[in-house]
Amino acid sequence: MSKACLVDLTKCIGCRACQVACKQWHNLPPEPTRFQGTGGCYENPPALSAKTYTRITFHELVDQNGDLETCVFVKRQCMHCDDPACVAACPVTALRKSDDGPVTYDSYKCIGCRYCVLACPFGVPTADWDTPFPQIHKCDFCFDRIEEGEAPDKVNGIALDDAGSQARFAETQATPACMKVCPTGALKFGDRDELLKEAQERIAAEPTEYVKHVYGEKEVGGTNWLYISPVSFDKLNFRTDLPTRSIPDHSVWALKAVPAAVVGLGAVLGGIYWVTKRRDEVEAEHESTTNA
Repeated sequence: MSKACLVDLTKCIGCRACQVACKQWHNLPPEPTRFQGTGGCYENPPALSAKTYTRITFHELVDQNGDLETCVFVKRQCMHCDDPACVAACPVTALRKSDDGPVTYDSYKCIGCRYCVLACPFGVPTADWDTPFPQIHKCDFCFDRIEEGEAPDKVNGIALDDAGSQARFAETQATPACMKVCPTGALKFGDRDELLKEAQERIAAEPTEYVKHVYGEKEVGGTNWLYISPVSFDKLNFRTDLPTRSIPDHSVWALKAVPAAVVGLGAVLGGIYWVTKRRDEVEAEHESTTNA
């Protein structure tokens, strides 16, 4: 069953522990930034990058009188679409959608074409411009933590000498790093269907606390990151113009038509060639008869 994360924006306090945990787990270097501090923007770093796979955005919302109404923090990262446009656009299969939910990336296959950057409706993949041959980077949902497998015998050289300690270690690792450190329960990891059900239950239980919308349930065919929010998502700079069909599904009819078109074109060209050749043969026979 596909794994997912439910993000409850009413619980996020903007502590950015998830950003730090992501950096640590992926061994990502720091990047120099500066405090923006203008237009209600208190965010660092300013955008996702090859060195930052997840970030917290800050939103000050005011009422009709211009008075502060509420503040909302939003964790942003790859949405891990059910039918990813980036995977469909990649010509070398460097990106792959796993059955568990994550969209993974193989840097050894990447040729730096950046088609995925253009295809992603959420603007997630970013290129590493500090290298001679820029490759893309993005959140991988900590697939190496959530993949099922046997617990190791040792961790950092320390033996896990009994089945109980191995089981406990496996349990702690079976969660993406960002969710492991969230102190308020704003992030919840589990089966996608169960999280969708829980999201709907939370909205129904407190209709004044949430807008009636689970973002990611249907957008672009569904994603493995799901959000519930106290305010409409357009106020938080989420794209609300996305179709409910996946991006690749819009072009599948054209792709299916390619083989038939190739065969049909081949038949037409073959017919033209046969007619032209036969005409030349008839003319040659006519000339031969006339000369005789």
